[in-house]
Amino acid sequence: MSKNPPTPSITADYAQRVTDDLSANRSEQERVRTELARLQEELVRLEESEQVLTKMQEVLGTTPKQTAKKGKSGKAAAVPAARRPNGAAAGKTGTTTGRKTSKKAASPKKPGEPTWLELATAHLTGQSEPKSAAEVSAALVEAHPERAVQVTVVRNTLEQGVAQGLFVRSKQGRSVFYSPVVAVSA
Repeated sequence: MSKNPPTPSITADYAQRVTDDLSANRSEQERVRTELARLQEELVRLEESEQVLTKMQEVLGTTPKQTAKKGKSGKAAAVPAARRPNGAAAGKTGTTTGRKTSKKAASPKKPGEPTWLELATAHLTGQSEPKSAAEVSAALVEAHPERAVQVTVVRNTLEQGVAQGLFVRSKQGRSVFYSPVVAVSA
């Protein structure tokens, strides 16, 4: 009989600890998602600045040729690698480069064109039910054939919208669906 009372107490203590740890884990996930969204926006701004500065360099003269030569030498390649750990994970250097290339390969946003977030928001607000990233991508391909649409970019944009409180994410099995916040509150 003396063994029965401690068991529920210990179980309750562990259950409370697990609940507290789960709550802390979820809040930390949200904090990291918010920071990731902020860093993604900062990266986009920096890439756009780089494009503007490169164009200005081309207009001014011979500097782009010197930059191209530095990029091919092993010595200059070490400089960007040294900067990567500050702005991105050191283990993801290849994916970071791939993302930059794919963004540049995809038709860049021209001044006055809506951002991916604006396009995704406009599409989702016109929908009556939640949509997956693939469905949103397909719709954006149809609506904007002049812009190269990648599912990964759309998914990241939708997650950014979730972090900003524009969209709500819902899971059904292994699938993730997004809907605008307005549709949920209505």
